[in-house]
Parts: sequence; C-alpha cells; structure tokens
Amino acid sequence: MKYFLRLSAFLLVLILSFPFPAIAGSSTAVTPSTFGESDFINKDFAGKVLQGVDFAKVDLEEADFSNADIRGAVFNASNLANADLSGADFSYGFGYLTNFDGADLTNANFQESILSFSTFKDAKIKGADFTFAVLEKWQVKQLCENASGVNPQTGVDTRDSLGCK
Repeated sequence: MKYFLRLSAFLLVLILSFPFPAIAGSSTAVTPSTFGESDFINKDFAGKVLQGVDFAKVDLEEADFSNADIRGAVFNASNLANADLSGADFSYGFGYLTNFDGADLTNANFQESILSFSTFKDAKIKGADFTFAVLEKWQVKQLCENASGVNPQTGVDTRDSLGCK
C-alpha cells in the first residue's frame, strides 16, 4: 500500500511539473487582421458552404449569404446590416453582438443558434425558423412585431419558433 501511495504521489508531482500541451480545435477564422475589412462589404457568399467559419468582428454590410450553408458559423460582433441571408442555414451558429439590422432573413434557419445581444431592427424574417435559438426577451419582442410565414425547409411557423403571443 505504501508503494502505491508513493507511486501515486510521484506521478501527480510529475504531471503537475510537466503538463502535457493542450490541443484545441477551432474553426476557420476570417478576421479583419487576415483580410481588410473592405474586402467583405458587398461580398458574394451566395450558395457557398461555409460551415464553422469564424467571421469575428468583420464588416459584412450588404454581403450576400443567400442560400449559403453557414451551419455552426460564428459572427461575433460582426456587422451584417442589410445583408441577404434569405434561405441561409445558420443553425447551430453563433451571432453574439451582431448587427442584423435591415437584413433579409426570409426563410433562413436559425435553429439552436446563439443570437444574444444582436439587433434585428427592420430585418425581414418572413419564414425564418428560430426554434430553440438563444435570444433575449427584448429581441423576441422586436422580432415578433414582424414575424410571419412558415419556413419551407423545416415547416415551422416563424411566430411559433419565437414563442410570439
């Protein structure tokens, strides 16, 4: 028993003294430091597969993501004002502090996306599916003002997906 305790203590000291390096996974990053911010204004991503791409702090004003596969993509503190996301699949995505003001989100899929503290002023959301999306109460109220239609891919009513009354 003493041998086991000594061996355990030795291994613990050894592990704490020489920790193994951590291996982290990440998505493909697209940031202003990689490209100039102006490279993304009016950019055409229509119909592209951009699963898991990280658009952190990128100005994508008026960009075209129509019918794009952006499942699991990250738009962290990005500007998507007046962008076209109609028919886009943004399920399981991350849109924290993102500006969707004036964006066309018609028939887009936002299922299980995290959209905390993002803005949607004057966004077109007819047929958009927000099922299990993470939204603040004030966002839901804002979105419910214009919510209508049924998503053609998921068959879910936009008002139902937001829990509108």
